[in-house]
Amino acid sequence: MHELTSEITGRLQSILGPANVLTAKEDLIPYSFDGTAAMQQLPGCVVFAHTTEEVASVLKFANEARTPVVTRGSGTGLSGGSLPIPGCTVLCTVKMGRILDLDRANLTMLVEAGVTTLQIADAASAAGLFYPPDPGSMKISTIGGNVAENSGGLRGLKYGITRNYVMGLEVVLPNGEILWTGNKCVKDVAGYSLKDLFIGSEGTLGVITKVLLRLIPKPQAKRTMVATFAHMDQAAEAVSAIIAAQIIPCTLEFLDRMTIHCVEDYAKIGLPLDCEALLLMETDGHPAAVAEEATQMQNICREKGCLELRVAKDEAEANKLASARRTAFSALARVAPTTILEDATVPRSELAKMIRFVEAVARRHKLKIGTFGHMGDGNLHPTFLTDERNQDEMHRVEQAFREIFEEAIRLGGTITGEHGIGIAKKGFLPKFAGDAQMRVMRELRRALDPNAVLNPGKIFD
Repeated sequence: MHELTSEITGRLQSILGPANVLTAKEDLIPYSFDGTAAMQQLPGCVVFAHTTEEVASVLKFANEARTPVVTRGSGTGLSGGSLPIPGCTVLCTVKMGRILDLDRANLTMLVEAGVTTLQIADAASAAGLFYPPDPGSMKISTIGGNVAENSGGLRGLKYGITRNYVMGLEVVLPNGEILWTGNKCVKDVAGYSLKDLFIGSEGTLGVITKVLLRLIPKPQAKRTMVATFAHMDQAAEAVSAIIAAQIIPCTLEFLDRMTIHCVEDYAKIGLPLDCEALLLMETDGHPAAVAEEATQMQNICREKGCLELRVAKDEAEANKLASARRTAFSALARVAPTTILEDATVPRSELAKMIRFVEAVARRHKLKIGTFGHMGDGNLHPTFLTDERNQDEMHRVEQAFREIFEEAIRLGGTITGEHGIGIAKKGFLPKFAGDAQMRVMRELRRALDPNAVLNPGKIFD
């Protein structure tokens, strides 16, 4: 790779215009990190593209000049996926923010990569439709980043993740060639499913510029409930019983004791503090089905010994109860200088065991960890409250991470359910993926990006 020279920045300015190329150090600092804690690196420059053709021109030049490009949306990622490398060009897509088409007849929406998830959800809702994926960063995260990381969210149990709503993609390949894959057809088995190759590829195979999304009818009704339990095992048993009763809630989330206390201190929701676990439950759909499922879920929680059960009386109260989960990360982030939000997933049947293991790891390494997450799909977020300036403590954090990920794999789980690999987890990927899968991924990457221009050093070296 070449170092970023004035000749390279001059060429980028000629492609995009001087106003769309940042080179001054003070301008680069905001783009030197993403949502991942304790990681920062200044890029060589930052460029803003407004069109697919501009992205194509930048990549064609970068490929010829062998200069690395790291694509970035809003920088909300939590695995270092958009972290710059020295001398790289950060290609920012936030200026590509147009909703191009909303097709009610075919239940699709075509958007540019820089449109935020909330803008998509609001536009769908205004048309009487529904875009379910709701990552915690949805107010500012871009759809290009959501697709690149295959983001999840609170509604993943019932509705699935980003991959389930992508019908087509426009992608610029590392050599500047523009590729379109997919269409508005519900069924299409012509050739390889290339769009699935780019979903979750973390910016290593191409730059996503447009996304064709699937929408669904908006649910007619919703009921929101919160139940608290004296023991985490009771909450886990309640979740298992709800699923066994053939109820698939749209939201089935949990908070542990530390997170509950932090959330209440932060948001003043009125949560009970004398419990070890809190379940946030939401059911949606036809009003009659919602009423029946809500009653069943309440009965199951009582049978499993819940301490208290609150049912939202209206939408305002529902939003207040839901905020107990949605504000968890913000609430925990107030406790210590550095907040490291992690992500591991195990089969639902192993979740209580995994939570106990995280608690034991915290005690053994003398660390403060708050855990919350998606109990319905086995995805938990152990959140380390630490201080990156304390080298000894950060070493213990790294040891704890290793033990948590190894235990997740041992229990039949995965090292990431929704945050991706990036830099943060690439050291754990070979053990999880195995030799054959690692070889295939490396060969795919080499085939599409033989000059290793796109996001080098991410997922694997």
